[in-house]
Order: sequence, then structure tokens, then C-alpha cells
Amino acid sequence: MTPPQRQRRSPGQPSAPLPASGPAKEGENRNPERLFVIGGDEAGERADIDLVTLIVARAEPPVSATPEQAAVLRLCVAPLSAAELSAYLSLPFSVLTVLLTDLLAKELVQARAPIVRQKVADRNLLEAVMHGLQKL
Repeated sequence: MTPPQRQRRSPGQPSAPLPASGPAKEGENRNPERLFVIGGDEAGERADIDLVTLIVARAEPPVSATPEQAAVLRLCVAPLSAAELSAYLSLPFSVLTVLLTDLLAKELVQARAPIVRQKVADRNLLEAVMHGLQKL
């Protein structure tokens, strides 16, 4: 599945109305019933997922997977952040969290913390780079 593509308009071309499956305006839910079906009515525990948590698929989508679960598994062949998944699938982050919690429980995806770089670079490394540049 590829991310949605933007279409360019000419300056004189009138803007076309958004399709029903297009992005919703802030505060507007296009299909709240579908979000309820995805999220379910369970008040269970949710996985500790942040916007920058990286999600990686561990398996192919099973036959019993919902369309949203299958889309997540196809998109996450390479690591994607939860924020990117939310944007690509046009789902609110809270609904995506429930969806990912279910996939994590079934061990179909793996959640990884993002790679955090050191706040201060290693002094020896910086000196080695500086000396190498001076020799050029």
C-alpha cells in the first residue's frame, strides 16, 4: 500500500469537493460508526505507544485480519512511526492505539522505541573528524 498522493491544481482551476474518504476537517468525523468498529467497545488496557514509537510488522496479514489491520501490516514492512501510520490511514491516534494494541497482543507487530541520539557528541570523535578535515 502506498501513501496517498496529492494532486496539483492549476491557478485558474476551481477546487473540487473532497471525496468522502478524504481527510476530515479538524473536529469532524466522517464515519464515526467505522471508528467505533475499529476501536471496539472494550475499555481494556492500551499499549504504551507514543507518536514516535516505531512499528514493524512481524508477519503477513492473516485471513482473519480487518482491512485496517491488514493495511498496518502491509505499511510496516519497514519501520514507521505511529504518527505516520495515523496519517497514512487517516485514523485518529487514539483509534490507531487500540488497533496497534490488538496487533501487539497477537504478536503480529513489534513496537520499538525510537533511536535516541546523544545530546552531546563524543569529544574524541569530534577531534578525530577535525584533524581529518585539517589534513585535507
